[in-house]
Amino acid sequence: MKQVKVAVIGASGYTGQELLRILLRHQGVELVCATSRQYAGQMLEDVFPRFRHVPGADLRFTDSDVPAVAATGAEVAFLALPHGVAAAYARGLVDAGIKVIDLSADFRISDPAVYEEFYDKPHPDLELLKEAVYGMPEWHGEEIRRARLIASPGCYPTSILLPLIPLLKAGLLETEGIVVCSSSGVSGAGRKADISLLFCECNESVRAYSVPKHRHLSEIEQELSLAASEKVVISFTPHLVPVNTGICTTTSAKLKPGIDPVLIGKTLENAYKNEPFVRLLGANKCADTKNVTRTNFVDIGWAYDPRTGRAVLMSAEDNVIKGAGGQGVHAFNILCGFDPAEGLWII
Repeated sequence: MKQVKVAVIGASGYTGQELLRILLRHQGVELVCATSRQYAGQMLEDVFPRFRHVPGADLRFTDSDVPAVAATGAEVAFLALPHGVAAAYARGLVDAGIKVIDLSADFRISDPAVYEEFYDKPHPDLELLKEAVYGMPEWHGEEIRRARLIASPGCYPTSILLPLIPLLKAGLLETEGIVVCSSSGVSGAGRKADISLLFCECNESVRAYSVPKHRHLSEIEQELSLAASEKVVISFTPHLVPVNTGICTTTSAKLKPGIDPVLIGKTLENAYKNEPFVRLLGANKCADTKNVTRTNFVDIGWAYDPRTGRAVLMSAEDNVIKGAGGQGVHAFNILCGFDPAEGLWII
């Protein structure tokens, strides 16, 4: 198998750590660079003792300097950086001839006005935004193969879009009145010091947040509108739950008049029959985060409520793997011509 030289920028956060865990075991990857201002000069295996004795884990973290990254010979770079920070690195890396998989939100929103509305500032690189590809492997494989900048989807959007897109494309659902309720583990907030995220603040606690306009609504509604070929606006309420990782999402949407509820399952099965990381549970089966954490799988179940005429879609995923690092590696595999599942059979 050929090997591709890879850099991870911002490798010491939760997503960066999962990226390292996957890439160190990927047969087609030579990890040549991992950046972290906090841990510059230290070896990966010293900062993350789980990597001890893993080949390649003696690599040392470096500062996030674009010329230094380019000097390593990296061919592809993952950006595991906060929104607003990633765009500047993306420009420098792309100009250096390095393909970029950005795990931040900086290039997910195609409309600059929508980006500014949800992220409270103008987009930092309009020219590069024009060529960015929304990197959901199940739906954008051909675009990913040709891209030099891939905007990897967010964690909540992944859990919401995968069940809804095929049903909207098939015209089974009304586009008005879609309601989504999601719950996420604390790692979704990132690896940072924040009183609201301390153990004693989160343990034995469940709370909604970012109501009524979470930032991920922007890309969710963008992709749902593309699937439905009309404007889609949804109600989305995220919750913080006291677990490390995992997202559980329940979506309800009204079936169009005359639609047989059996088509819900048939449409999902047809859409994902060849997708290795979408596991369909069947009718009246509820997805459970305990079955997907530490994996790149998303589990999807569904039901039909005859009293309301609504489809109920239930999904679960690991927010830092399928919802972030693992999904980025899936796109990397497509980009580089590897088997799409290479390095991702983690259970």
